[in-house]
Amino acid sequence: MAVRSLLSVDRCHKSHIMKYAFCGRSGLLLPKISLGLWHNFGSVDNFDTATAMILRAFEQGVTHFDLANNYGPEPGSAETNFGRILKENLLAHRDEMIISSKAGYDMWPGPYGTGSSRKNLMASCDQSLKRTGLEYFDIFYSHRYDGVTPVEETMQALIDIVHQGKALYAGISNYPADKQQECYNILREAHVPCLISQYNYSMLNRGPETTTIPVAAANGSGYICFSPLQQGLLTDRYLNGIPENSRAARSTGFLQLNQVTPERVEAARKLNEIAARRGQSLAQMALAWVLRDERVTSVLIGASSLQQLDNNLQTLENLEFTAEELHEIDVILQVPGIAFNK
Repeated sequence: MAVRSLLSVDRCHKSHIMKYAFCGRSGLLLPKISLGLWHNFGSVDNFDTATAMILRAFEQGVTHFDLANNYGPEPGSAETNFGRILKENLLAHRDEMIISSKAGYDMWPGPYGTGSSRKNLMASCDQSLKRTGLEYFDIFYSHRYDGVTPVEETMQALIDIVHQGKALYAGISNYPADKQQECYNILREAHVPCLISQYNYSMLNRGPETTTIPVAAANGSGYICFSPLQQGLLTDRYLNGIPENSRAARSTGFLQLNQVTPERVEAARKLNEIAARRGQSLAQMALAWVLRDERVTSVLIGASSLQQLDNNLQTLENLEFTAEELHEIDVILQVPGIAFNK
């Protein structure tokens, strides 16, 4: 593993060099920065902007695009839009791409449109393939543990999806650490090992460092992080108040106004000062900080513009931290009231 961790493949592009890492103990390389289509790629968003971002990302060496059946809004529309963009622009490059999707959260009305049952996963995978126009996904995830469905049932659905050729690899997302190990055991015994595990991890949510990250690493599963910028808190967006068009200013969404506390804003300001000394934006440093852990395969970024996408990709120009910088960051992040408990 020590030798393996030193292996890398670099792909030259106009503004930076994309870096790749092996996903766990597999032979699959993922880009250090992957593009998530959770926001900004649905039916309510500008299709031309979405197209431009996906093409720019691929041009810059981003080979992994992450979807879920309910991404939108409207639910399903991110997959539909991505499928159209792929067909019109990138179909000849399908074998150069890693495309993932997931199922488990609310998708359609009634008792079978949500959860971790075999019924939901099998139907969802088929629907997602139709929306995207794909013959298979590279990775298909169980998006969550629903607290009811036996893990054996959910994992068997993933195993069968792989055996049926509807996905090349299986993954899990948002599973609690005790269920996470159970997933790995079942998938390994069926010779469909868990390729990758997806969790929320950021400077403001360090819980995974002592829970899900070490469990994934011990089992040879890759690890990919979503919300590394904590819905914008780890950017310069809130350093001087709440912008009118920001996520925190909306009544709905994953970042609420009461989460943008004075303590977190002050922490962001101090972190921003460190980032400036490093020649980075706060967002770039926050992404680099997540990637400092060699057990982390890739980090998922979201983007609403080409400028934001390019800014995030420039993170790759400086991924190294000094011991002094890491200590200074740790001191800031240990202030009470800063962390999110997830």
